[in-house]
Amino acid sequence: MHIAILVTNTDDSPFAQGWPDDGAKFATLLRAVRPDWRVTAFAVTRGVYPADLKGIDGLIVTGSPASVHDPDPWVGRLLSLIRQAVALGVPLFGACFGHQAVAMALGGEVGASPGGWVLGTVGTEMEGAEVRLYAAHREQVVKAPPGAVVVGQTPGCAVAAMRIGPGVLTTQYHPEMTHDFIAALVEELDGKLPVQVIADARASLAVRADRGLIAEAIARFFEGQDSAASRSIAVT
Repeated sequence: MHIAILVTNTDDSPFAQGWPDDGAKFATLLRAVRPDWRVTAFAVTRGVYPADLKGIDGLIVTGSPASVHDPDPWVGRLLSLIRQAVALGVPLFGACFGHQAVAMALGGEVGASPGGWVLGTVGTEMEGAEVRLYAAHREQVVKAPPGAVVVGQTPGCAVAAMRIGPGVLTTQYHPEMTHDFIAALVEELDGKLPVQVIADARASLAVRADRGLIAEAIARFFEGQDSAASRSIAVT
């Protein structure tokens, strides 16, 4: 199985550089349950994309502090690639910004989270199971795209996870984040976000994310898809 990770994170701060990037985070998550899988990361914010999708069994679109509404050329190119991948039946998983990008690309709507920043541990449904994941966002999907089935909801987030047919699965949250990373991120954001947001986030971290459960769910999602052997598309 070959999974391509489209890394959309634009944070190049000293804090971010002190941790593995999102490509490495997702690779670690997947290899914990499927150690023989091949995982390749592409820095799409820098214009690095797969030359084509032949031989790729699935795509992951990561989170980012960027907005899907940003006018940066890489955002538009990513949305175009998402539409191409879905049209070809290339399995696609999106997390946070990736969740929003899939929704936007396919006709949904993304807007501000009604309560502002969401940070810390959040419980939601995912693939029929109650899953605890880490959150760090201030925008969310406010209208699912046509044909989407909402498979997860949380207070204040009506589209916390969605499926579109058999080949698209997304979540507003961050399965790739470790407990140590989110705890450090909360402290990094102390003084930059409202006091109550930080306090609530700290309190929520008494409950850890279900990393093993979500890793297995993502792996099974990709395993349920068609082989990449018959697919080929030039990425433009």
